[in-house]
Amino acid sequence: MSQVSIILPLLNEATVLSRTLKHLMALEPPAHEIILVDGGSTDGTVAIAQQYAETWEGTNLVVVTATEQGRSSQMNYGAAIATGDILCFLHADTLVPDDLVVLMTQTLAHPNTVCGGFIALMCGDQSTCWGITLQNYLKTYLAAAITHPYLYLCKGFRVLFGDQVIFCGKQAFWDCGGFDPDLPIMEDADFCTRIVQHGKIRLVNRIVQTSDRRLQQWGAWKATFIYHSIGWLWFMGLPAEFLKRFYEEIR
Repeated sequence: MSQVSIILPLLNEATVLSRTLKHLMALEPPAHEIILVDGGSTDGTVAIAQQYAETWEGTNLVVVTATEQGRSSQMNYGAAIATGDILCFLHADTLVPDDLVVLMTQTLAHPNTVCGGFIALMCGDQSTCWGITLQNYLKTYLAAAITHPYLYLCKGFRVLFGDQVIFCGKQAFWDCGGFDPDLPIMEDADFCTRIVQHGKIRLVNRIVQTSDRRLQQWGAWKATFIYHSIGWLWFMGLPAEFLKRFYEEIR
């Protein structure tokens, strides 16, 4: 069984972090290590992380502070200190199945496969957002086919986003240069366009459960418009720095 390093970039995630860590405690088999990379939280995020690190059993849980703020930089920082041969990038508001390690190991065992992700089921406290979930599922294939048809048909290109729990081989991660620290958003899609040069990207036919907190804040129509507009405008060449102003942080 491969050794899996799970990396969580954190910024003011006190309301969701404890629940996510409890799910990671139930992994069977457990991950090789879990690396929590804080980006300068001002709430109780670091205190919660350190509390779990002091009481965690069976898996090495590390809490560090990145030298630079920003999700890309934090994930790269975690990858740099990871000792596993599979890197898994997990958002703090996303819950994973307890056989996560097996699923990732089996997926990367497919010939010429270097990266994968899951179907993100968007859920809230009271409901499941089936429409947005379906849109995101289809976008994995359609965005790849429309923007890079050759890569889609011949190289196994798929567009994965962070809430789909992107994972990859450690060597492939560094071979493609990791996440671009200059991108404030769309760093995940950009990563996919580069790592596919080293092998196929697969969508695992299993779900992970992610928070609908943006949907609650924006509403379904506004969220759909923002998600699609930012994605397609970025693929058309608009800079991520400009598009970021329309994608405010929500905690």
